[in-house]
Amino acid sequence: MRHSLPHAPQFYVTAPQPCPYLHGRAERKLFTALAGDAANELNNALSRQGFRRSQNVLYRPSCESCVACMSARIRASDFKPSRTQRRVMRRNTGLRRLATSAWATEEQYELFRAYLDERHADGGMADMDIFEFAAMIEETPVRTRVIEYRTAHGAENDTENGQQGGAQPGGDRLAAVCLTDVLDDGLSLVYSFYDPALESASLGTHIILDHIELARSAGLPFVYLGYWVPGSRKMDYKARFSALEIYKGGVWQPIGDPAQHSSDIHPLSIDPIVEQVARISLPSGRR
Repeated sequence: MRHSLPHAPQFYVTAPQPCPYLHGRAERKLFTALAGDAANELNNALSRQGFRRSQNVLYRPSCESCVACMSARIRASDFKPSRTQRRVMRRNTGLRRLATSAWATEEQYELFRAYLDERHADGGMADMDIFEFAAMIEETPVRTRVIEYRTAHGAENDTENGQQGGAQPGGDRLAAVCLTDVLDDGLSLVYSFYDPALESASLGTHIILDHIELARSAGLPFVYLGYWVPGSRKMDYKARFSALEIYKGGVWQPIGDPAQHSSDIHPLSIDPIVEQVARISLPSGRR
């Protein structure tokens, strides 16, 4: 179904599907196309309102009887790592970061397949082939980077023990990848994956910690993590980062005690799609 405002992007809503985060619930998404000269401006504006990018689409959960999914971001300047996170930082000092353009490689796809087969074999991306993977990486109308993390061959044990690995030219190994959008107020982690054989290195946490440092060095205030879902074990790790904010009730607010955020809501309290679209703040000239 299509919903739009005069002279504005058209918004659509998907049919309900089984929720991937909370058993027995259904998810529905509100989305719009992302294209043209104003794509960056629209991505910036809607990201601040809880939307996320997937290729050339911006989407936000708009379920019929649930508001459990809340966009989450870290205030980079206020973040203080926990003791566990400091250990992760020391453990991965041997990794080398390489920022590249949004271009897919066979090496990235092999790592992606190993990650899916080990961690998400029954997920919605399990059957993604190399062409679909390339589309996920390369079909972006906004400012996007691929951040690779590499370690030297034979240095995996050094990485896990927190020792300097020392990557060798031409002999390094891809350990983790993050597809990252550069917004005007932060870095948005679109999708990340890593070598499942290096699980003890906590590379997922390392990617977030490194993006916090990247944001700080670039003078960007936020690191956008995607959605946090109370009650979902898949999303618990996001609440372990300090200075975390969630987009709830149309405003960004500190997460506070994660246990206080209920995922239950009466269906009559969910606003109609038309009202949700009417409240979306668009960049000047797009209304």
